[in-house]
Amino acid sequence: MKGLILVGGYGTRLRPLTLTLPKPLVEFGNKPMILHQVESLAAAGVTDIVLAVNYRPEVMVAALKKYEEMYNITITFSVETEPLGTAGPLKLAADVLQKDDSPFFVLNSDIICDYPFLQLAEFHRSHGGEATIVATKVEEPSKYGVIVHKPNTIGQIDRFVEKPVEFVGNRINAGIYILNPSVVDRIELRPTSIEKETFPALAKDGSLYSFDLEGYWMDVGQPKDFLSGTCLYLSSLAKKGSKLLTPTTEEFVHGGNVLIDPSAKIGNNCRIGPNVTIGPNVVVGDGVRLQRCVILQGSRVRDHAWVKSSIVGWNSTVGRWARLEGVTVLGDDVTVADEVYVNGGSVLPHKTITSNIETPSIIM
Repeated sequence: MKGLILVGGYGTRLRPLTLTLPKPLVEFGNKPMILHQVESLAAAGVTDIVLAVNYRPEVMVAALKKYEEMYNITITFSVETEPLGTAGPLKLAADVLQKDDSPFFVLNSDIICDYPFLQLAEFHRSHGGEATIVATKVEEPSKYGVIVHKPNTIGQIDRFVEKPVEFVGNRINAGIYILNPSVVDRIELRPTSIEKETFPALAKDGSLYSFDLEGYWMDVGQPKDFLSGTCLYLSSLAKKGSKLLTPTTEEFVHGGNVLIDPSAKIGNNCRIGPNVTIGPNVVVGDGVRLQRCVILQGSRVRDHAWVKSSIVGWNSTVGRWARLEGVTVLGDDVTVADEVYVNGGSVLPHKTITSNIETPSIIM
C-alpha cells in the first residue's frame, strides 16, 4: 500500500520552533512528529510514502533516509513549485499513487491520534466506494464543516454543511483519508481543495463514506494545540499502560502522565506532572515545578524554576526562580535569566530575556 503526507510549507503557526527545524521533525512525545505517522503507516503494511512539501529542507532528507532503512519503506518528496492546496499534491504525485490498483492513505502532517489505518482499509474495502474520510466527533460542531450522512446507510456521506447554525451532526473531517487511485483522475494539477471540491463531487456520486475515529484527535500545528495534543497523547499512553511513561511511584511524579527520556537528569524535591514531556539530555535542578509542559532536548531548568503550559526549546536555559506560563514558547538556545517572569512570550532563537514579559508578545 501507499501513503501521502501533506506537509506543506514553513510551519509558521508553530514558530519559533520551526525556525530551527522543519515542522515534521519537531519532537512530539519525544519523537519527531512525522515519525509517529511513518511508524503507523509502516505497521499497516504501507511500503511507499510520499511527502508533499512546498520546499525540501536537506535536514529532512537526511532524517527520512534513516527511517527508510529502519522501516523498510521508500519515502519520496513531491515538491510543489507553487502551493497546490490539499488536492493538487495528489495529482502531482500521481506516478506513485496510481502505480497499481491498491488504495492509498492521505493525512495532514499536523494530525496526532491513534492512527486506525488497518481498520480504515478494511472498512474502505467493505463498502466499495471510491473514498473514505476518517471522522471525529466534536462538542461544538458550529465551528467546523460537518458531515451529513445519507439516512439508513453505514457511513455513506450525503453532503457537508459549513459551520451549521442548527444541529445537523457532530462529526467532522479528521484530516485522514483512504482513496482509490481513480480519485486522482478527478483532480486537476492546480491549487485545489480536496475538502471543498473533490469530496463534495464524490458525495454527489454516492462514492464517499466516513469512518468513526475512536479515542483522541488533535491538530497540533500551533503551540496551544501542541500542548493540548501532548496531554491527550500522554493520557492515551497511560490508558494503554505504556512502559514509556515514568512510573507514578517515582517520588517527583505528581499526577502522572510524565514522559522522561532516560538520559535526562532530575534534581531533588521536584514536582513534575501531570502532562509533562522531558527530552534527551535535559537537566532539571532542585525544587523545580513542571506542569503541562514540554522541555526539548539539551535544555536546563535551574533550581526552583516553575514552568506551566509552556514549551522550552532545544538547548535553552530557564533561570533559578524563573516562572514561565500562558503558552510561552522558547526557541532554540534561549536564556531566561534568574527570577524572570514570562507570560505568553514567544521568544526567537538565541535570545536572552532579562526582564519580565507580563503580556503575550513576540520577542525578536
